[in-house]
Amino acid sequence: MDPIWLSIAFVLGFAVRTVKLPPLVGYLLAGFLLNALGAESGEFIEVVSDLGVTLLLFTIGLKIKVKDLLQPEIWGGAGVQMLSTSLALGVLVLLLSFTGFSLFAHIDWKISLLLAFTLSFSSTVFAVKVLEETGKTNSLFGKTSIGILIMQDLVAVLFLVLAAGKIPNWYAILIPVALFAIRPLLFKILDKIGHGELLILYGFFLALIPGAELFKFVGLKADLGALIIGMILSNHTKGKELANSLLSFKDFFLIGFFLSIGFSGIPTFEHIIIAFILALLINFKVLLFFFTFIKFRLRARTSVLSSLSLANYSEFGLILIALSVSKGWLEEDWMVIVAIALSITFVISSPLNSYALPIYNILKKHLLPFETKERLIYDRTIDIRDAEILIFGMGLLGTATYDQLFKQYDQKVLALDFNREKVLKHTQAGRNVVHDDATDSEFWEQVMSKKPAKQVKLVMLCMDDHHSNMDTIARLKSVNFKGMIAATAPFDDEVKELKEHGVHLAYNLYTEAGVGFADLVCDNLESCGL
Repeated sequence: MDPIWLSIAFVLGFAVRTVKLPPLVGYLLAGFLLNALGAESGEFIEVVSDLGVTLLLFTIGLKIKVKDLLQPEIWGGAGVQMLSTSLALGVLVLLLSFTGFSLFAHIDWKISLLLAFTLSFSSTVFAVKVLEETGKTNSLFGKTSIGILIMQDLVAVLFLVLAAGKIPNWYAILIPVALFAIRPLLFKILDKIGHGELLILYGFFLALIPGAELFKFVGLKADLGALIIGMILSNHTKGKELANSLLSFKDFFLIGFFLSIGFSGIPTFEHIIIAFILALLINFKVLLFFFTFIKFRLRARTSVLSSLSLANYSEFGLILIALSVSKGWLEEDWMVIVAIALSITFVISSPLNSYALPIYNILKKHLLPFETKERLIYDRTIDIRDAEILIFGMGLLGTATYDQLFKQYDQKVLALDFNREKVLKHTQAGRNVVHDDATDSEFWEQVMSKKPAKQVKLVMLCMDDHHSNMDTIARLKSVNFKGMIAATAPFDDEVKELKEHGVHLAYNLYTEAGVGFADLVCDNLESCGL
């Protein structure tokens, strides 16, 4: 990658970061700028881009449980959404054929449905990147969004196979079975691999060899292999550590993916106008997502947040368009148009997701009437009973905090976490833990309406994501919470921000860990003869 390209990507990434947008928007803009300056995407950019996507899907797989995909709102929601979106957008695209644009002159209902089908997909790369940056990957709406994306990816793979007329080798079906069969061996290696560079190398090996390359060899999509091998390892205790060890590599390689979108071609004025029209159609897609989730008994809040995270077009759409062009079904101009429309939806979707909670809170009173009377048991707010101390986030820090406070305050302590599996694990261990989200305004409204505000005396934010801590503080302010708020952060600038927004006790996580360790040593010096 040319140093000048990296410089432009960094400058634009940093520029959009200063206005509270994800850096990936800057990378997209860098790609279009480089294209306008005459730069061309080479083999290196393609390799880096493919590697980034492969690592992304591998790390997604590490966080997914197969049973999550079997929920009706996932497989049913994906099916209903894709069908309804294809039909709705198909009609709208067909109506555009009556405009004066030359590219729409020869579009019939078959071509309009094909275009609509490619636009029904949402971007796995973009959505997961945004969810990771906001720390919501394991939330209910995050898991719902990722589940929908995986089902869409499977449909895309099936379409590519059928459209290309390339049937996978007969033994392709045996590959996932074989990988599950050797899972104990993969687990044993992971147990003994340690925590250093060998763990990182093992992650690359798994994603690229038994994952991507093996699936590619038997005629299946390489990215699908990376996803499946990740899912096979998802139940291992070191799965999260393995994903974290690849985080920086994945983020860097994905820069190549976003840069490559800008190299799709030089757009004409007509291309840009049509792309903007297609980008505006994303509104219909969001509405269809929302009502689909509502019909599957999800709350309005979950439905809105999931819909906004999917409010974009997909890189798979470009792949399907490319195949359609090669088959002669579409003109080559559509590659450029869809690439621009995809980029526009990325740029629009970034602020929508950054401000998704405020957007929902503004629209809430208009959206709640659409909710079904009976909702999913794991998607509804709860009563905190008689708890006076609430702990949000039951990772290592939250668990240690809970255990210490429970010794003194017993049932007055209640812990909450948005990860259902984590909640189940803690309840089985005898801890008083329930499933809910600290950033959920409806949770706080329910708490404050059913119990006197003075009942909750202390809220402790032990979540490992700064955005979630800040969102929770905003929710507490919105319900006029009068108790004490305590929170931690890994960086001094984040600690400062917490204090500026009204947190009474804010500590640097690593500093306090060092102090606690030193206190523990000092308390035991006498046993050492000192």
